[in-house]
Amino acid sequence: MKKLLLLACLALPCAAHAQTINFTTEDYAPFNYREGKEIKGATVEQVEKVMAAIGVDYAIEVLPWARAFGLARTAPMTCVFATAHNSARDPLFKWIEPLLIDRNILITRKGSGVTAGNLDEAKKYTIGTQREDYTETILKEKGFTKLDVASDFNATLRKLLSGRIDMMPISELYFDKLKADQPVEMVTVLSAQPMGIACEKSFPDDLRAKMQAALDQLIADGDQKEIFLKYGMNLPD
Repeated sequence: MKKLLLLACLALPCAAHAQTINFTTEDYAPFNYREGKEIKGATVEQVEKVMAAIGVDYAIEVLPWARAFGLARTAPMTCVFATAHNSARDPLFKWIEPLLIDRNILITRKGSGVTAGNLDEAKKYTIGTQREDYTETILKEKGFTKLDVASDFNATLRKLLSGRIDMMPISELYFDKLKADQPVEMVTVLSAQPMGIACEKSFPDDLRAKMQAALDQLIADGDQKEIFLKYGMNLPD
């Protein structure tokens, strides 16, 4: 009997661990970022509220995007956010969305002399982006060949501001905040897409459904919009 009780006790932590969801994300303020030891941001708060609503244990880790994305492709009970949902990525994950619906635009440094009325005109310039970021795929699909690929968003932004690249793609929502602090300006629109939580293919369907229902309620209650306002971003109606 004692042996059976011991086995049962040992099994409990394993069962609890199996229900822990591991979230990966990147350093891309104000959506998801580190501030000291704290992980913050407009999408982070949505994930936290979703998980609080369903009462499941979770952890969030900030990593370079390629690693964050790769873990969600291969590691069970792992999800990456905020991930652009497009046709190429659709079969790779199970999805909970939208954390936001966003347009991506190409921006340049003020005074750079870079101009482009459309994407064809933009192709003559060097465009910076991040490794394994969806914008890298979009740029290649649209015929951009002069690409400079960095490890993360902040590295790309530093290159833009120092004149090492001509343009970079950025969330239009984030651009509205960034231009108040940095000498940048919009050039042209690159794409539009929903951004969501992308979970490894074996992720339990019941958990996915609960998370989606919690996110739907967050949106319906107006909490999602309030979170974005808190971070200085105004979602379109």
